[in-house]
Amino acid sequence: MKHTLFLFDLDDTLLDFKASEQLSFVRTMQALGLKDGIEALFPQYQAINIALWKEFELGTVSKDFLKVERFRRTFAQKALDLDPQAASHLYLESLSDTVVLIDGARQVCEALSAIGEVGIITNGVEHIQTRRIASSGLKDHISFVSTSEACGFAKPDSRFFDYAAKMARAFAKRETVIVGDRLDADILGANRFGIDSCWFNPGKLGNASEAVPTCEVDSLHAILPALRQLAAA
Repeated sequence: MKHTLFLFDLDDTLLDFKASEQLSFVRTMQALGLKDGIEALFPQYQAINIALWKEFELGTVSKDFLKVERFRRTFAQKALDLDPQAASHLYLESLSDTVVLIDGARQVCEALSAIGEVGIITNGVEHIQTRRIASSGLKDHISFVSTSEACGFAKPDSRFFDYAAKMARAFAKRETVIVGDRLDADILGANRFGIDSCWFNPGKLGNASEAVPTCEVDSLHAILPALRQLAAA
């Protein structure tokens, strides 16, 4: 095996964030007293949330602003008299309890932690991500968690990856690989930092971006064979 440090994105790579997100959103709206229209409201929230995360990754908004603003804009769009601060708190608390593993997550983390070191790299909220990892059952196989919140920079900024590398027991660019589902954050970040990358692409999407993955898989079960093939090349 060529690689000894495996840096995994968390949401939609190891954990099914989409499933957790929807369940947490529904629970939050119900807790705030909203009875009707929750299912129709969720896609609007998602669109607003995605746009704000892109702004955060560009450095134009802060994470604290994002956490509340996504609900403020959602409620304003539908003229809902609900408290965005309360919604943010309830939603983040719920995320910790609605963890759904992507198929193969436990197996791949266990296998790779026996070969080298597994770290998590995430733009998510630190205390929430830490609690979600603990709830997932993956904690025993993970050496460290690197968050944009603690670092001060977000993927794909090379300063984030430099920060993550310093958390590892040992680091060499040629022995490090990033595994993630997002071309614009994980794979582009790896390209800029000068390390290998494995694009987790379960939807078998096309790539028209500037990001160039070293390899591509559509299942977490395929990661180990793909990395072994890279080592043999």
